Amino acid sequence: MLIMRNILLIIVLLLTGYGSLAQKINFVHVTDTHVGSQAGAADLEKSIEDINRQDSIDFVLITGDITEFGSDEELRQARRIMDKLNKPWYALPGNHDSKWSESGNNSFVSIFGAEEFVFEKGGFFFMGTASGPNMRMAPGLVPREQIVFLDSILSHRSNPLQPLIFVNHYPLNESISNWYDLVDRLKTTNVKATLLGHGHRNHLYNFEGIPGVMGRSNLSTNQKEAGYNLVTIEKDTMYYRERLSKGETLPVWCKVPVGTNSSATTENKSIGPTVSRPDYSINQKFPEIKTIWQLQENSDIGTGLSRSKNLVIFANTSGEIVALDLPTGKVLWRFRTAGKIYSTPAISGNSVVCASTDHNIYCLNIGTGKKIWMHPTIKPIVASPAIEEGLVYIGASDGSFRCLKLSDGSLVWQFEEVNNFVECKPLVLKNSICFGSWGNAFNSLDKKTGNLLWVREKYNNRMLSPAAVWPVAANGKIFLVAPDRHMTALDEKSGAEIWDSGKYSCRESIGISADSKLVYIKNMNEGNVDAFYTNANEQELAWECKADLGYEIAPSPIVESGNLIFVPTTAGVVVAIDRKTHLVAWKYKVCNALINAILPVGKRKILVSTLDGKVAYLSF
Repeated sequence: MLIMRNILLIIVLLLTGYGSLAQKINFVHVTDTHVGSQAGAADLEKSIEDINRQDSIDFVLITGDITEFGSDEELRQARRIMDKLNKPWYALPGNHDSKWSESGNNSFVSIFGAEEFVFEKGGFFFMGTASGPNMRMAPGLVPREQIVFLDSILSHRSNPLQPLIFVNHYPLNESISNWYDLVDRLKTTNVKATLLGHGHRNHLYNFEGIPGVMGRSNLSTNQKEAGYNLVTIEKDTMYYRERLSKGETLPVWCKVPVGTNSSATTENKSIGPTVSRPDYSINQKFPEIKTIWQLQENSDIGTGLSRSKNLVIFANTSGEIVALDLPTGKVLWRFRTAGKIYSTPAISGNSVVCASTDHNIYCLNIGTGKKIWMHPTIKPIVASPAIEEGLVYIGASDGSFRCLKLSDGSLVWQFEEVNNFVECKPLVLKNSICFGSWGNAFNSLDKKTGNLLWVREKYNNRMLSPAAVWPVAANGKIFLVAPDRHMTALDEKSGAEIWDSGKYSCRESIGISADSKLVYIKNMNEGNVDAFYTNANEQELAWECKADLGYEIAPSPIVESGNLIFVPTTAGVVVAIDRKTHLVAWKYKVCNALINAILPVGKRKILVSTLDGKVAYLSF
């Protein structure tokens, strides 16, 4: 299905236990190859040629950020290069492979066979898990389904004393939202080290007593010469030596004791402060905020929420569209697709429309979860639909944007000139449909015909594209924010730039007031929430709230209801700001991961979905 793993072989491996530790193991640690960047493919070719010349190497570990943008083309190119290895190799995805994945993180599995691994060598048990964030800009996160996988494997180990080496892309610190979940689980084992990438440099860590070894990037652009690390385990010690692809091996820079009787600590002193556990004490300051119920899924949730009366609809990365009973949180039905879902369901009447990465757009009966129709697409979809007047508008990863009839899913029109893929929910205006894509473009289409009205192509790097923002509009202007940290106002009819400002740092989170007089953003660096007048012809600040958000990159929309403005964060905190006083009314920490969406329910309740697989119903 979604995860290709041979459970029987894994369980057999686990139950066979382990023998005495080998006298010597030699392996390679390659990381951050970034195939698709300027030097990525060529540098990886050089390193693999050098690895193949060394007969003593037992296997190769590749610890994430294999590609630059996670595209199918880049993944296939990386796989073709790695297939030239004459040694066994094991690969994991990193944030570059998962955040910008046009396939919604399905192609990594289909091209590389799995996004996790376990194997035994020389008496050591090697285990690796994928890490995101998957499709959503946020700190790293080992997906919920990978945590469930890790628990399953650890519970089947016949001898918990077998030395374990854990492999992941991220450091097990604040770089990853659920680092403590991993550390706590690893501490129950005889863990000797965790091997990682992400930082593009050789570095030794200590994660609450667990040694962490970060390897240098393979890129020559970072280090002047392509390279990797040669790793040797011999006489109860793991040695790291940097190896340049031209054939030069540098001296040992790191030693980690890994013997059967050695404690989980490093011989070398690690650098960096101790990381604090997540702090939920903020909730004690606002005791009036209560959790009515909370649901924990066995997979991530990368979508927002939709509601119709007492029904709540969301979707998860197990490929399910899920309906909950609002008063109780009880699951009423689940509809399973064959791909992960990052599309926020849209509701109209008795119909729920949601797209899956299995190449289909689905329409379900809201009461039963039964399929009404299914519209196939050429590639996966990670975008969200918008419904208006019996029509469904949705982008995709196949270069197309579609308008479908809600009644039967038939195609009304299709625009086929989208550069790269669409991730957002489109903005539906009186005469046009507007959306961004990961191709440096922001498009406006004629609502009736699908013809291109105008396109804004200003960004010189596709990672700066206005693709994840759900744009808003008022007073003839379209407002958007993007990873270039600029806020922009465009003329709705012509696409002409009214203003474009980087004065107030921001990312992809935006919202609009109920009366359309104000547009809201979060400061990425300063941690403030700012409101701007929508009728001004320049960026005019209405007010600023010193919200103390910290470094804030959550792309989730800001929403207003009644007298409160609800602000999502990457740290799992919902921040409520009083619209009249412009002060923080309250904060509530739901979890330690990204808040995907906040959905107001009536005057004193909200629904919240989080990237680590939670749906929470709060009262205030």
